[in-house]
Amino acid sequence: LFLSQSQYARDILQRSHFAALKPIATPMSVKSSQTEPIDTTLSNHTKYRSLVGTLQYLTLTRSVLSYAVNRVCQYMHKPTIAHFQMVKRILRYVSGTLDMGIQIHHQSTLRLYAFSDSGWAGCPDTRRSTTGFCSFLGSIILSWSAKKQPTVSH
Repeated sequence: LFLSQSQYARDILQRSHFAALKPIATPMSVKSSQTEPIDTTLSNHTKYRSLVGTLQYLTLTRSVLSYAVNRVCQYMHKPTIAHFQMVKRILRYVSGTLDMGIQIHHQSTLRLYAFSDSGWAGCPDTRRSTTGFCSFLGSIILSWSAKKQPTVSH
């Protein structure tokens, strides 16, 4: 069994007029700024929010997008051109990985594994930490999440 949203990903790229984007190897730059960039506010917040919402749905079968999409979700209230560039980078990654999904196959041993991690006070603007986890049954990923913690760690 293979779960994929390849047609949905193609539709996102077509509707947003980014189908011709040059693919990129990672959804987020390693050198990505950890603070909110001081930049020009977008004139069209609706397009930004719509694209980020569609990317959130795409994370249901693409756990690798979770952290990058989490980051761009944090700027929904007042997105800037720099934030839109982050979304565009995620879309470039999606354009190069259209057939990515979750492969579910028969296994003789089904052990439950779980992993978690968090960055302590990783956001310099709010001093809040980001926590992530993933759980597997054998080699099949069952659930995953990356989100900013609601309170400041001390």
